[in-house]
Amino acid sequence: MGRPVAGGPGPRAWVLRLLLGLAAWRGGAAGRSAVCSCCPGPVRNGSSVASYCAARPALELQGRCCLSREPEPGVIVGLDLGNCSLTFLCAGFPDANTAVVIDLTENPLGNIPNTSFQGFTRLQSISLPRALECPGGNMAWDLNTTHGDSRTCQGQRNLCNSSGELAWLCPENSQCSPDGPGLVQCLCSGSYHGYKCLREGTFPLLLFYGTLGAVTTTLSLLAWGSQRRKAKAS
Repeated sequence: MGRPVAGGPGPRAWVLRLLLGLAAWRGGAAGRSAVCSCCPGPVRNGSSVASYCAARPALELQGRCCLSREPEPGVIVGLDLGNCSLTFLCAGFPDANTAVVIDLTENPLGNIPNTSFQGFTRLQSISLPRALECPGGNMAWDLNTTHGDSRTCQGQRNLCNSSGELAWLCPENSQCSPDGPGLVQCLCSGSYHGYKCLREGTFPLLLFYGTLGAVTTTLSLLAWGSQRRKAKAS
């Protein structure tokens, strides 16, 4: 249910997030296109995704996705992969982690690991084949209803706000943060960083950037040299 503390919202975490953000910015459009077209055809009429998108003028349909127009253009808000003969989730499924509503009904899906929904913190409604359980279990949702051959899980709970047996305790100097249905992570607080948030103080940005720059330059030179040797050989 939880994830180990690997860092927090300190300088190191922000640097890593920046690098990941740059990579996502380059491949984001391709990723959205892949998951929105991993099943042929448009969003099905009458699906929960079609209803959600039609009720909100700021959203638009593209392939099997419902996308936002503003304030974040192109962000996946809904994903309809129903009746796609899926036995497992598309490779690009993690790119839909911003979705509020997902429909996976009418598919011969096997058990889906909870980790498949890691990062899906905005998800508020997911429709599944009836044989499947809600991601994260019943404790992760306010409602778990069945109708015909489908199951709908609604209202994702924040386990960090739970009490009693459901309460998630993070190590000292860290705080609990939701990470998807039934999943949480512990993020370091303030200036703490490192393993289990035991280190305090400023993260050595100069050393980190210097090392990163040196590694990047070395790899670039190796790649350039390799390409030159191939060009001469041909």
